[in-house]
Amino acid sequence: MKLSARNVLKGVVIEINKGAVTSHVRLDVGGNIVTSSITNEAVTELGLKKGMTAYAVIKASDVMVAVD
Repeated sequence: MKLSARNVLKGVVIEINKGAVTSHVRLDVGGNIVTSSITNEAVTELGLKKGMTAYAVIKASDVMVAVD
């Protein structure tokens, strides 16, 4: 697999919460949790299961930084 995205984070699926149309997939990426909302169809097509390795691919045009 080759992607143009620069932000690809390898992680482990820790939870999949299926809704009526979309699922929230939670990945543990080095002790940090990344959550993605994808279609139930995509979960099935990717064969996602708890405990398997998956990648969070982040594509964003802007990244904001804030401080208190």
